[in-house]
Amino acid sequence: MAVIGAGSWGTALAIQCARAGHPTRLWGRDRAAQRAMQQARRNARYLPEAEFPANLAAVEDLEEALEGAQEALVAVPSSAFRATLVELEKRLSADARIAWASKGFEMATGLLPHQVAREVCGSRPAAVLSGPTFAREVGAGLPTALTVASLDAHFAKELASRLSGPRFRVYTQSDIVGVEVGGAVKNVIAIGSGIADGMGFGANTRVALITRGLAEMMRLGLKLGAERHTFMGLATLGDLVLSCTDDQSRNRRLGLALGRGSPLADAQRSIGQVVEGVAAARAVLAVAERLGVEMPICREVYRIMYEARPVRAALQELMGRELRPETE
Repeated sequence: MAVIGAGSWGTALAIQCARAGHPTRLWGRDRAAQRAMQQARRNARYLPEAEFPANLAAVEDLEEALEGAQEALVAVPSSAFRATLVELEKRLSADARIAWASKGFEMATGLLPHQVAREVCGSRPAAVLSGPTFAREVGAGLPTALTVASLDAHFAKELASRLSGPRFRVYTQSDIVGVEVGGAVKNVIAIGSGIADGMGFGANTRVALITRGLAEMMRLGLKLGAERHTFMGLATLGDLVLSCTDDQSRNRRLGLALGRGSPLADAQRSIGQVVEGVAAARAVLAVAERLGVEMPICREVYRIMYEARPVRAALQELMGRELRPETE
């Protein structure tokens, strides 16, 4: 297995794959960081507490990472997803398969990751890995469950088996669209949840945002062809609740900072890693508007970040909307 992307999540997935008994190579673009990881046997920047298993190698060359690999698992920010696939497609063997843990619509096109993968990699077997997971807890070996979605049921089953272990359980399904929409929208709602908590609005507000955020996620997903039952699963409701309620979530932490009055740029700097929900807010809203899908929470989160809209004005807008049945 080759894991492409040596941030916190890519590192955690590489550790888990190796921990499950499979020789694994972890590649990242920063050669000096790769050398440091190989020497220290840990990712000191992103996951310092998690020691590398003996069968995990951090490598500097992409060709070395992919040599003989039957699967490449991509864990890079959504903004780098297409470019990374282009580099992989030049080097992967004809029978190699790809999977990804990247989340979010492509900003320039509004495409989901599986649509980008189809454009770049054609009919190569593909899968998305998603669910309620924090890298630190996976690296520590704490009990975790997530989902692999693929139209190739055989690949999904094999990938689930390859990653699973005594404390890491992987479920399979075929609704790639639902899983990917969940991964994109939950980041935006998590920023909104953090903003509300940063303002001191309380538990009632947080739960209302989660519940109505799930409704927005479902509306967009169903419009794009997802299956309704997917939104009660790990990669949708599960990931949404996790990201909205725990301060390990970068999106929630960014929202907390915004709610306490920090400018967006300062909030991003304080976190020190990519916060996917910042770009996702723009991309999700663009897709929703193109499709005519109503997503008022995502719209207000976008306005707070990009239009300097006061949080209390956003709250007033949401609370003052026309009353309607909950199921709409």
